[in-house]
Amino acid sequence: MAEDSPLDGILPETESDSNCDDAIDWWSILSDKTFLENPYSELRRLQAKGPVHFDRKNGIYFVLGHKAFARVSKSSAMGRDTRNWTGGWNSEDYRQHDPVGYMLFSEFQPQMINSDGEEHKRMRKVYEPAFRAQAMSRLEPLIADQASRLLAAMPDKGEIDFIEAFAAPLPLRVLCELFDIPESLDDTISRWSASLIRIGDILMTPEQKSEAMEALAEFKDFLRQQIKERENNNEDNLMGLAIQAQKNGTLDEEETLTNLVSMLVAGHETTVTLIGNGMLLLLSNPDELARLRSDPGLTRTAIEEFLRMEPGGNMILRVAREDFDVEGVTIPKGAPVIGLIGAINRDPGRFENADALDIARPANAQFTFGGGAHFCIGAPLARLEAQIAFSRFLEKYPQIELAGEPEWRLDRMNARGLGRLPVKVKAAA
Repeated sequence: MAEDSPLDGILPETESDSNCDDAIDWWSILSDKTFLENPYSELRRLQAKGPVHFDRKNGIYFVLGHKAFARVSKSSAMGRDTRNWTGGWNSEDYRQHDPVGYMLFSEFQPQMINSDGEEHKRMRKVYEPAFRAQAMSRLEPLIADQASRLLAAMPDKGEIDFIEAFAAPLPLRVLCELFDIPESLDDTISRWSASLIRIGDILMTPEQKSEAMEALAEFKDFLRQQIKERENNNEDNLMGLAIQAQKNGTLDEEETLTNLVSMLVAGHETTVTLIGNGMLLLLSNPDELARLRSDPGLTRTAIEEFLRMEPGGNMILRVAREDFDVEGVTIPKGAPVIGLIGAINRDPGRFENADALDIARPANAQFTFGGGAHFCIGAPLARLEAQIAFSRFLEKYPQIELAGEPEWRLDRMNARGLGRLPVKVKAAA
């Protein structure tokens, strides 16, 4: 168990008829540095013991099977409102145990990802128009322009850090353009995002919780001022949708601010990891890279395979809204359920040659963006950005190879992404 786990000592020990192996120290495994660098062999070992496991020490159910998680993610009996978590952050015990964590979760609660049922539908409906096909087609020139600007600043020949030079700045600049946030604030937004992406991670230290509280307050103050200055602009963008929803009473102020913060943070990090992890997969599989170069029409299916093979998130949380049976396991109301996406996406019972990269893999039912009512609202944007990013980068550089060891981020458990990816490039003559 991690030393500063928000779950440590506050979740009730409960009996269950599930596959309960008390010899498995789940949090020690999942937070181990070796596991964070390459989790897949260990996940396969755990998966072989069964698709659903109960961690008696912490009262948590872990799902590793594709079929099981499909049921969990799509069932109305499973939700995302963590206030319903028995013994979780919303309890008096937790408030006494970790007052800063309690304040942080409370401040970050009023948003669609943390709500269920009609409350969730009300909030999600506000932003759905911004991610429909017609809206995405209007964004293509903007994304392509930002990609071209970044590529123009890169050398024709030499070594670059792919994350720093391309994978990280592209999604940030696209999101800031969507919100009409000036480029001069990119570093500030990036700093806030880096602090807030840790929320809910058991590796989060007390200092990082305090930093996240400060970042959340600053981010909300910034957005509150933006809304005040732009409330009469009648903008046709995400900020405009939020302002209109607050004006007509669909969202209150805290819901407006927290949803905007969440979309900016998640929208940035999700796409950075997709582009970065995808490039590493291609460089590690030169035959598939050559295949993609010879047939750029495979870019869409390649993106789905990147999502399956190297998901940017290690875990997806659900909380049982009522007793729920899956794979012979009864999950009681109020229990937390964590889907281990690295195992689910490589389940050999669902995917042939599950550990092999196949950029033309058909019917790629990966769960990186979740499923059911809480399927990631920004998935169309992340996919579009990745498609344009890979198309433009491979077009400029016909020669690409690894220039050193990639460095995984090992300071957080929930998110899986590269801190550095050294690449040697050579542009066309």
